[in-house]
Amino acid sequence: MSLVTLLPFIVLIGAMFLMTRSAKKKQQQAADMRNQMQPGSGVRTIGGMYATVKEVSEDTVLLDAGPGVELLFAKNAIGAVLTDDEYNRIVHGIEHDLKSDADVVPDDASSLTESDETADAAPDDDASADKSVDLGKKDTAGEPSDAAVAKSDEEPKKTDGDSEAK
Repeated sequence: MSLVTLLPFIVLIGAMFLMTRSAKKKQQQAADMRNQMQPGSGVRTIGGMYATVKEVSEDTVLLDAGPGVELLFAKNAIGAVLTDDEYNRIVHGIEHDLKSDADVVPDDASSLTESDETADAAPDDDASADKSVDLGKKDTAGEPSDAAVAKSDEEPKKTDGDSEAK
């Protein structure tokens, strides 16, 4: 047999090896994450429930899902261990502001515009009110363009129901 006929099989076996290797790597990362859980950590189960870890044993996790609600889950049912900031943002709606020294942006733009007092205090310049912005087009009012003249010559004018044939 030649190498050319074996090449597709070699490529297929190599691709299968790479896929199983990446899957094993992801499984190992998930197992490491679950083993690093500690009481007090916020978690999300694979079903989408958010809770706080109360106790961790070898195969199970006791979760506190609210006042008086304790649930026993298998460790494999934990989908993600969340950071404290992320857990508080999702569960309690508490936003942790990393830029507490930054300016606060208002909800509306009214405070960003001039107030009436500053507008009244501004000097009234008739010249500044009459200034227009030049957008690069020349004003040819009164002079029809060449295209408009050519079009009007080609098309007959239409009337609104005034026909001479009766």
